Amino acid sequence: MLLVIDCGNTNTVFALFDGENKKGEWRSQTEPRRTADEHGVWLTQLLSLEGLAAADVKGAVIASVVPTATFALDALCRRYFAVEPLVIGDPAVKLGLKILTERPDEVGADRLVNAVAAHARYPGDLILVDFGTATTFDAVNADGDYVGGIIAPGVNLSVEALFRAAARLPRISVKRPERVLGTTTVSAMQSGVYWGYVGLIEGLVARLADELAIKPTVIATGGLAALFAGATKAIHHLDPDLTLRGLVRIHGLNQP
Repeated sequence: MLLVIDCGNTNTVFALFDGENKKGEWRSQTEPRRTADEHGVWLTQLLSLEGLAAADVKGAVIASVVPTATFALDALCRRYFAVEPLVIGDPAVKLGLKILTERPDEVGADRLVNAVAAHARYPGDLILVDFGTATTFDAVNADGDYVGGIIAPGVNLSVEALFRAAARLPRISVKRPERVLGTTTVSAMQSGVYWGYVGLIEGLVARLADELAIKPTVIATGGLAALFAGATKAIHHLDPDLTLRGLVRIHGLNQP
């Protein structure tokens, strides 16, 4: 089986795949100071609860946007699973796409992995909306090449900033309000965050499509994707496992 690790700014997702079949998925808060041993004790215990063992793992692949956390994840794979992981961003790792940006080395590993997975599953020009710590919009052409993207503040990041910057505004949860017009402080804030992000999605997707002269298929992924996907016709598909499946595919591309 293949151990897949997606290390984001907020959470790190660990998953086991048997071919294309996901056998288990676990997540922890990303903590750069966490050691390989801490990861190992936690993960091997979770595997055992599912009737799985470290010996079942025959390969590993890592995508990380937190460089200070990558070393411990690499050591985890070597020490606890006796495998040498593929690390996205390593020049020796083939992605199977071209990066058509001014500075290809600046594009986040997760965004490139998403591009690989999306092109394998959906035809034509694509826009990928990833609801993570940041909300990113990435354009992939019909050949599967990464064209460029947009980075906006994430939903939860915006909520936290609003709470911290305004003395009389409370911390709120992100949810879909029944009405756009708020009649309390909390409902007004929830409407501003939720429908404001819907407007952001619709506006940026439309502008990207117009600027690139394309009629794209739009795919949503990431933690809050399900909350927003049903609120706008700008999103055509919800694909929560996009990054994980992209890592599986890249691992396959790099096998002899």
